[in-house]
Amino acid sequence: MSRIQASVLAALGSLALLLGAYGFQYIGGLAPCHLCWLQRYPHMAAVAVGALVLAFRRWVFLAWAGAVAALTTAGYGAYHTGVERHWWLGPSTCTSGDVGALSAKDLLAQIQAAPVVQCDAVAWEMWGLSMASWNMLASLALAGLWIYAATRRA
Repeated sequence: MSRIQASVLAALGSLALLLGAYGFQYIGGLAPCHLCWLQRYPHMAAVAVGALVLAFRRWVFLAWAGAVAALTTAGYGAYHTGVERHWWLGPSTCTSGDVGALSAKDLLAQIQAAPVVQCDAVAWEMWGLSMASWNMLASLALAGLWIYAATRRA
C-alpha cells in the first residue's frame, strides 16, 4: 500500500466514524454529550488532512498531522470511557454554543428544549464497549495507518 493510499484510507476511516456518529445522532436519536463532540473534531481535521494529501500528493508529510488527529480523538475516547465507567470525573461544564444574541426568554426556551446528555451515561454499547471505547480502538488503528503513511519511503 502506498503512502497516498494509506493516508486516504485513514481519512476515509475518520469520515466513516463521523458519519456513524451523525447517524446515531440524527437517525438513532442519540444526542451527543460534550465529550462526544470533542471526539468528532479531530476526525474532521483528519478528513481535511486526507483531502490535502490527495490533492497535493507531495504533501504526504501531513500524514503526521493525521496521526496526531487520530491519537487526539483516541485520547478523548479513552478519557470518555473512563468517565463512563466512573474511573474518574468528567467535565463539570456544559456547552450551549453562542447565546449572546438571544433574549432571556429565547435562552430559557433553548435551555428547556435541549436534551440533557450526561457524559458518564453510556447511550449505546456493543460487546460491552461504548461508542467512546469503539472510537478509541478505531482511532488507534487509524493512527497506525497515518504513521505507516508518514514513515513509508516514497
